[in-house]
Amino acid sequence: MVIALGVAQTLAWGSTYYLPAILANAMAAELGITTAWIFTAFSVGLLLSAFLGPAAGRLIDVHGGRRVLPVSNLVFAAGLALLGLSSGMISLFAAWLVIGIGMSAGLYEAAFSTLAGIYGRDARRSITGITLIAGFASTVCWPLSAYMDVTIGWRATCFVWAAAHLLIGLPINLLLPTGSHAEKKPAVAEEHAPHGRLLVMAGLSFVFAAAWFGSTAMAAHLPRVLQESGASLAAAVAAAALIGPAQVAARFLEFWLMRRVHPIVSARIATLAHPVGAAGLIVVGSPAASAFTLIHGAGNGVMTISIGTLPLALFGAAGYGLRQGILMAPARLFSASAPFLFDLLLTRFGTAALAFTSGLGVAAFAVLMLLPVRR
Repeated sequence: MVIALGVAQTLAWGSTYYLPAILANAMAAELGITTAWIFTAFSVGLLLSAFLGPAAGRLIDVHGGRRVLPVSNLVFAAGLALLGLSSGMISLFAAWLVIGIGMSAGLYEAAFSTLAGIYGRDARRSITGITLIAGFASTVCWPLSAYMDVTIGWRATCFVWAAAHLLIGLPINLLLPTGSHAEKKPAVAEEHAPHGRLLVMAGLSFVFAAAWFGSTAMAAHLPRVLQESGASLAAAVAAAALIGPAQVAARFLEFWLMRRVHPIVSARIATLAHPVGAAGLIVVGSPAASAFTLIHGAGNGVMTISIGTLPLALFGAAGYGLRQGILMAPARLFSASAPFLFDLLLTRFGTAALAFTSGLGVAAFAVLMLLPVRR
């Protein structure tokens, strides 16, 4: 189950979320537009996925992931085919809107909801296992997309990824079990008064939004941040490449060492990782570039797991999909603005712009300290 969903998630992330970073320049050159428009269309797709996320989660709660995830593969394939056929701004935005529909029902939140429906509150290790595999999405799919872009062009690259969803992702997701775990006993957070549940959900929404903003900002600007600290381009790229291994290594530690610890403890540690690494980079400069990347990457890797496991521990498996969609909607909206907003901060303040993302991390830690740690 973990291997199958992990492979499907690697394909889903690598062929959508990580695609513009490789194909944006070639697409913009052929379409006669700037790369800013490519990323704007991508952001519009992310925004649509944020609005549709709760509905997709509810569908998984009712029908199970076996009926929803395969549909996402069909939508991804259609969107990628449209992207490969795009000839201008209208068709470009239309393609990313279709892909955005697929992202609302085909990325981590949908996979986590599927596992929660199958395993209930015992889904934590399975969720971690999926992120271990899909953590290599950029490592695997970036080189593949780059190679195909050079050899067969960006349009054919989109068609190949569309075919991969039909020939690989779709059959994998159709093999998921149809059963659904029914949990009737409320979790600890559900036993509180309604206003208490709302406060916990609001707190988690803020924590996830803060984490996703920092993660998306670094994904878009990490090499430039390291260059602003004084590192050369070659050194910045080499240090930035450490983020993938750091994420996976931290997830291994969470999988083996932290599985008996309440996930809120892991989340608290994860939220402090970026501020600690950023402080070192701001004070020391380029000599701390690799250390910053490793620490940030480790925290980001664990936080991805916490996004799936913390709501499960606090609220239980009942209604997990809908709740997860609601919790992550602000995160998706906030993260869609991260590349643009952090670019402004980086241009104005240089490496000191990390003070903003660090402040978000510290605030998220403070919110998590106010939440209960009970089983």
